[in-house]
Amino acid sequence: MPKMKTHSGAKKRFRKTSSGKWQHRKSGLRHLLTGMSAKRGRNLHTAKVEEKNSSEGRLIADYLPYK
Repeated sequence: MPKMKTHSGAKKRFRKTSSGKWQHRKSGLRHLLTGMSAKRGRNLHTAKVEEKNSSEGRLIADYLPYK
Protein backbone atom coordinates (compact mmCIF):
# COMPACT_ATOMS: atom_id res chain seq x y z
CA MET A 1 0.00 0.00 0.00
CA PRO A 2 1.41 3.44 -0.86
CA LYS A 3 2.31 6.04 1.69
CA MET A 4 -0.41 8.45 2.78
CA LYS A 5 0.07 12.12 1.98
CA THR A 6 0.19 14.69 4.77
CA HIS A 7 -2.19 17.64 4.35
CA SER A 8 0.08 20.60 3.54
CA GLY A 9 -2.13 23.20 5.21
CA ALA A 10 -2.55 21.15 8.36
CA LYS A 11 1.16 20.55 8.89
CA LYS A 12 1.70 24.33 8.97
CA ARG A 13 -1.09 24.98 11.47
CA PHE A 14 -1.17 22.11 13.98
CA ARG A 15 1.36 20.53 16.27
CA LYS A 16 1.06 17.67 18.69
CA THR A 17 1.60 18.19 22.41
CA SER A 18 3.44 15.70 24.58
CA SER A 19 0.14 14.27 25.81
CA GLY A 20 -1.06 13.69 22.24
CA LYS A 21 -3.45 16.65 21.95
CA TRP A 22 -3.45 19.02 18.96
CA GLN A 23 -2.45 22.66 19.47
CA HIS A 24 -3.11 25.54 17.07
CA ARG A 25 -3.39 29.32 17.02
CA LYS A 26 -6.77 31.01 17.11
CA SER A 27 -7.97 33.12 14.21
CA GLY A 28 -9.06 36.75 14.28
CA LEU A 29 -5.85 38.68 14.97
CA ARG A 30 -4.91 39.94 11.50
CA HIS A 31 -6.95 43.09 10.84
CA LEU A 32 -9.94 45.13 12.10
CA LEU A 33 -8.58 44.97 15.63
CA THR A 34 -9.53 48.48 16.74
CA GLY A 35 -13.12 47.54 17.44
CA MET A 36 -12.11 44.50 19.46
CA SER A 37 -12.08 44.64 23.23
CA ALA A 38 -8.73 44.16 24.93
CA LYS A 39 -10.06 41.14 26.80
CA ARG A 40 -11.05 39.40 23.59
CA GLY A 41 -7.67 40.16 22.01
CA ARG A 42 -5.84 38.69 25.00
CA ASN A 43 -7.97 35.55 24.86
CA LEU A 44 -7.18 35.09 21.16
CA HIS A 45 -3.44 35.15 21.89
CA THR A 46 -3.58 31.88 23.81
CA ALA A 47 -3.23 28.68 21.82
CA LYS A 48 -6.22 26.39 21.52
CA VAL A 49 -5.84 22.71 22.35
CA GLU A 50 -8.05 20.08 20.75
CA GLU A 51 -8.60 16.80 22.55
CA LYS A 52 -7.33 13.82 20.61
CA ASN A 53 -10.66 11.98 20.84
CA SER A 54 -12.89 14.93 19.89
CA SER A 55 -14.40 15.06 16.41
CA GLU A 56 -11.96 17.79 15.33
CA GLY A 57 -9.04 15.99 16.91
CA ARG A 58 -9.74 12.83 14.95
CA LEU A 59 -10.03 14.88 11.74
CA ILE A 60 -6.64 16.51 12.37
CA ALA A 61 -5.12 13.10 13.02
CA ASP A 62 -6.39 11.95 9.61
CA TYR A 63 -4.73 14.96 7.97
CA LEU A 64 -1.41 14.29 9.73
CA PRO A 65 -0.87 10.52 9.64
CA TYR A 66 2.85 10.60 10.54
CA LYS A 67 2.84 13.03 13.51
